[in-house]
Amino acid sequence: MAVFAVTTAKGPGWESVRGIREQPEWDQHAKFSDGLVDRGVIVLGGPIGSTNDEDVALLAVEAADKDELRSIFAEDPWALNEVLRIKEVRPWTWWLDGR
Repeated sequence: MAVFAVTTAKGPGWESVRGIREQPEWDQHAKFSDGLVDRGVIVLGGPIGSTNDEDVALLAVEAADKDELRSIFAEDPWALNEVLRIKEVRPWTWWLDGR
């Protein structure tokens, strides 16, 4: 499996007056994400600080390739309802892992 750095960004369905845990379908998105952690797809992840207001999170993701990764995340309730979108997928070679 390859590792990818995945950044996510707010989609057109993001409600700017609400916090991240107050977005529509938060519970379903959280359950979906927890399932990906349980399956070993998401290795690490969470909200990330940025100078760009659209940025939401950074994830370390294991998948066979970018196509598989995108197909997995296409099933996220937030992706289906355009609350969140994948902004960038970059191959990530880990040389150090202190976990």
